[in-house]
Amino acid sequence: MQLYNNLSAKERAKLIEEAGKDRLTISFYKYAQIESPKNFRDNLFIKWNALDVLGRIYVANEGINAQLSIPADNFNEFKQHLDTIDFLKNVRLNIAIEQDNFSFLKLKIKVRSKIVADGLNDDTFDVTNKGIHLKAQAFNDIIDDPNTVLVDMRNHYESEIGHFKNAITPDVDTFRDSLSIIEEDLKAHKEDKNLVMYCTGGIRCEKASAYYKHRGFKNVFQLEGGIINYARQIEKEGLENKFIGKNFVFDDRRSERISDDIIANCHQCGTPFDTHTNCANDACHLLFIQCDTCKTELDNCCSTTCKDIHNLPQDQQKQLRKGQGNSNDIFKKGRVDHLEHKKDLRNIFEVFNSK
Repeated sequence: MQLYNNLSAKERAKLIEEAGKDRLTISFYKYAQIESPKNFRDNLFIKWNALDVLGRIYVANEGINAQLSIPADNFNEFKQHLDTIDFLKNVRLNIAIEQDNFSFLKLKIKVRSKIVADGLNDDTFDVTNKGIHLKAQAFNDIIDDPNTVLVDMRNHYESEIGHFKNAITPDVDTFRDSLSIIEEDLKAHKEDKNLVMYCTGGIRCEKASAYYKHRGFKNVFQLEGGIINYARQIEKEGLENKFIGKNFVFDDRRSERISDDIIANCHQCGTPFDTHTNCANDACHLLFIQCDTCKTELDNCCSTTCKDIHNLPQDQQKQLRKGQGNSNDIFKKGRVDHLEHKKDLRNIFEVFNSK
């Protein structure tokens, strides 16, 4: 019985191309008590593999966090399967704004201690006591209120290419880093301000809102379904779009365009640009913003050093990597010193606190 992916990304891409079928990119999450994550994981793999589901799914005692793609022809059967699982019946599915048949090329379902790494001890507070969910129109209304503090719960490389107007965008590398920073910098406003949060699909805000209510914030709100759901609602209902730029996504598309604004710059030459790439050097794979001109000049690499290595024969590249592991740059997400036009590092809360 197959319980793990056994095809390479290249092999899977060829099969998708040969099938000639449109695929849907979907994300969803649900906090719930799962007694045996391993058994739940295996059952999901058997069913979803048969439906040609591809993606990255995390399962834990606290629930499930899924980003995946599926042939459009199989969507109804996939939804029917979800509805047979009590806690996933009628779960909100965030369907991508921009579709790409190659957004995922493997099915990976992993058992984790948490579905989002937050660094919190869930036993110390009620994780079900969440903030008020806001649909697009209510969200637009409240963020125009001068009594509102709007906070982006994503990481710096996500907000760099797109965010809501007037949002505070903490300069952090991880979700867990943002939690204490936000609390510290807004501690004087726990009772007199609306704390409104948003993220990609809603999962980070789900936990953060409960945490901040536990920490004494009185008026806590979150954007229902995150940026993905917001973009669909404003289009469907003809609402004003208050998001500028692109929404970063964690698949091979890397982003979805929400507005025509380009608010970021190429990290190498500084020209306005907002598309991330991974350095082509297999020993680096740094995530950074690179324009088309620099991509051509540097062969999709983040530096001349990486370009020189990338252009060596494969056997020489493998020999250089032997025993070295991945470069630490892979974790720096565009912060390395050789990227001249990387995002300026500053405490964005200084802007709010100076008002």
